[in-house]
Amino acid sequence: MDASASATFVLVHGGGGSSWDWHLLVPHLAELGHDVIAVDLPIEDEANGIAEYADAVLAECAGRPNLAVAAHSFGGLVAPVVCSRTDAELLVMVAAMIPKPGETGNEWWSATGHDKLDVRMGTEQETIDTFFNDLPPELVAEAFEHERDQAGGFGDPSPLQAWPEVPTRYLLCRDDHCFPPAFARAHAAERLGVVADEIDGGHMVALSRPRELAERLHRYWIERDVDAVSD
Repeated sequence: MDASASATFVLVHGGGGSSWDWHLLVPHLAELGHDVIAVDLPIEDEANGIAEYADAVLAECAGRPNLAVAAHSFGGLVAPVVCSRTDAELLVMVAAMIPKPGETGNEWWSATGHDKLDVRMGTEQETIDTFFNDLPPELVAEAFEHERDQAGGFGDPSPLQAWPEVPTRYLLCRDDHCFPPAFARAHAAERLGVVADEIDGGHMVALSRPRELAERLHRYWIERDVDAVSD
């Protein structure tokens, strides 16, 4: 594969997560000929918010060619800010929160109606049922070992001024208990004006179906100059 056909995939993890969330996906993207940067957002410092998280991503990918940004869950609040400040060629929102300019992460839950879905995350079992419902117990245990405290990021208004002019895809997960398919379809339609694409798997699809996700990201890269279509 020549350089013009390969991407530098920049992977932005979700809330309380880390670059580990992508560790099963990375080798599959590499096999498809892509470079990969999995960023650890500085979420444990309460002084940091979306702007600082975007700064961290930009620092990691500075000077790299053919950028494709893929964001998961909370990372969706960060990725469009990154794309508005760099020459990204593709943005993929994977079961992600879609921000409005000036909206806080805390406001997002009620503004989108998610707070009416009765999605529960209070106990360990509820967390497993919501986020890790399709993962084997040993991988769930490993995920808990890599969990980090999310000290900030939800309370500050989004620095996004307008959606970046970059080809954007929204990929929902058909078995997602956190952002259920019906909610995600409506979310993508309302905020992006697109029909969401769909893939099997739960919320942590990069852990449960890394090869399928890598193949989908690869296809999006190849098709990035073509109008988005749904599956």
